[in-house]
Amino acid sequence: MMVGLVEETTMVDPGSYGQFCPVAMASEILCTRWTVLILREFLCGTTRFNDLRRGVPRMSPALLSKRLKELERAGVLTTERNHKGVLEYRLSEAGEDLRPIILGMGSWGQRWVESQLSLRNLDPSLLMWDMRRHLDPKPLPPRRCTIQFQYPELPEPRRNWWLVIDGGGIDLCNFDPGFEVDLLVTGSLRSLTAVWMGLATIGREVEAGRLELLGDLGLARSMQHWLGLSPFAGEPRRVA
Repeated sequence: MMVGLVEETTMVDPGSYGQFCPVAMASEILCTRWTVLILREFLCGTTRFNDLRRGVPRMSPALLSKRLKELERAGVLTTERNHKGVLEYRLSEAGEDLRPIILGMGSWGQRWVESQLSLRNLDPSLLMWDMRRHLDPKPLPPRRCTIQFQYPELPEPRRNWWLVIDGGGIDLCNFDPGFEVDLLVTGSLRSLTAVWMGLATIGREVEAGRLELLGDLGLARSMQHWLGLSPFAGEPRRVA
């Protein structure tokens, strides 16, 4: 008596690649929209929801919350409450293991993505947030320093930003904090973004008339040092 072969079928998640390959399985976790940028924020030291929003300002809070839950279910994140009861997110061992992958993507982008393409994606809130977390206060005077950045081409609500450095702490404000301004930096968003990415220097932009520094001469002269740059700024570029 012949026994017929029975074809086994399994239900495949519509969002799944349906492949056992580790690349496919990892992609199902990491390649959803915004996920890699969220991981970038954690690798930069962010732990709180509101700070995550500042690093991905165009992402809706609802979608951010959804992605965080997905990463937690995947074992990439853990959550805990600090001594004030505020919920904080931490990378798990599996999440920390993604560091060379995410940083490698950034290094590849710095090397191979044309600068003109990168400089189309201008965002003052993200640029200022990056400046805030990479600024080096050591070259600054041991007193409160208030540095105002002004982007004349932007609408009024996004035109002015302030970095307040006091006692080693660095605050970012998009409203006047009420302190005397030590240095006013005026220029186009494109110019400051190019400096941040390592595509230009403060001196070159000032000489070309694309940046103007008014105020404390010491702060102006040392700006290239205290400003800090993108972690990828030193990556040698392979395209113009």
